[in-house]
Amino acid sequence: MQTFANWEEVPIFDSEVAEAVFWAENRPDLRLMSAATSGTSEGSESVTITLRIDPRMLARIKRLARSRYLNYQSMIKQWLSERMEQELRDK
Repeated sequence: MQTFANWEEVPIFDSEVAEAVFWAENRPDLRLMSAATSGTSEGSESVTITLRIDPRMLARIKRLARSRYLNYQSMIKQWLSERMEQELRDK
């Protein structure tokens, strides 16, 4: 079984059969799952913000999140966290 460390590695599936094949052969890295369920590795306290997003972009984000069985807000937080870590590494 293969593991993946980034949600972008999960494809958008053409069919339920293709999705079943993928999940039978792949699983998320434990750190990825831990980050997705805990929200953030920097603590459990969070701050509410307001972010304006184009409705079409939000619809696409929600569709991607649904295909990955995630809450779209959690997926956005995961993306931000991954990008922040990348920026800090590349510094």
